[in-house]
Amino acid sequence: MKGLHAALPLLFALPVSLPVLAAWELDPSRSQVEATVTEITPNGEVPHRHHVRELSGDISADGTLSMPLRLDQTDVIERLGELPPWLSGLARMPLVTLQTQLPPERLEGLDIGESLTETLEFRISAENATHREPIALRFTRRGLDTVHVTTAEEVSIEGQELMANQTARTVMLLLGYEQIGEEVPVELDVTLINR
Repeated sequence: MKGLHAALPLLFALPVSLPVLAAWELDPSRSQVEATVTEITPNGEVPHRHHVRELSGDISADGTLSMPLRLDQTDVIERLGELPPWLSGLARMPLVTLQTQLPPERLEGLDIGESLTETLEFRISAENATHREPIALRFTRRGLDTVHVTTAEEVSIEGQELMANQTARTVMLLLGYEQIGEEVPVELDVTLINR
C-alpha cells in the first residue's frame, strides 16, 4: 500500500509532463481554392473565375494532410444547374486528392500574429495518375486555435494537364470551354483550426 501512495503523485504528474500536440483540421466554412480559367474563343480570351469551397481534411499525428476535392464543392453545379444523370453520380466522388506533410509542431511553434512561409511538396492524385508539385504556402497564426493559410507565390495548373483529366474535360465542355489557356492560376485560402 505504501508503494501505491508513493506512485500516485507520479501518475497524476505523467499526463502533464507529456507533450500535447494539437489536432489541426480545415474549417470547411472558411477554406476554398479559387482558379481562373481562360477560355479561348474566336473573339479572344475570356477569363472565368471558379471556386472550390468547403475544403475538408485534417493533419494526422504524423503530419499528413489530405484534401479530397469533389465536383459538388465547385461552383460548376451552380452555373450548370442540374447535372445530367450520368454525371450526377460523380458529384460526390473525389476528382483530385491533394496530400502533403506538415508536422503539427510547426503550427504550434507560431506565436499569434506570426507568419511562416514554407514550400511543401504536394502529391496530386487524379484518375489513377499521381504527380508531385512544390507549393509555397504562408501560415499565419490568427489565434490560439486558428491558423490562416494562403499561397505565398503564384501557383498555376497547366491547361493541357487539366484537359487531360477526363472528368475535368467533360466539365469544361459542359461549361462551353472548348479550348482553355496554357495556365490556370490557383489561389488557396484556408483556415486551420485546433479541434
